[in-house]
Amino acid sequence: MGSARKRGTLRLSKARLDALVEEATVDAYNESEQATGLYTMIEDNLRLPFETEILGIAITVESVDMAGEEEIVAVCKRGRKRQTISLLDLPLPSPPPAGAEWIEAYRYWRRGFQ
Repeated sequence: MGSARKRGTLRLSKARLDALVEEATVDAYNESEQATGLYTMIEDNLRLPFETEILGIAITVESVDMAGEEEIVAVCKRGRKRQTISLLDLPLPSPPPAGAEWIEAYRYWRRGFQ
């Protein structure tokens, strides 16, 4: 796929990110619909659950969810406790789970294609 990986991110080319965003948002008319398109692609393609670390603590990402109209969050679990964290802030494990390119596409879209 032509990516270089480091902990917390999956590096994809701008062209690949543009293609992913286009695929997810092709029928969307506004930002809310675009976010929903990206959420659907993440939900359909991201292999869950997966483990990662937040502040040095191992957690399990159980699912993704929408928080508001445009924010996608990871539902994280440690023991019996659950908490959501924005996908913008979620560090990915190395190697990242299958489908993690959709998280990167969402991050790219949220940051204004930069």
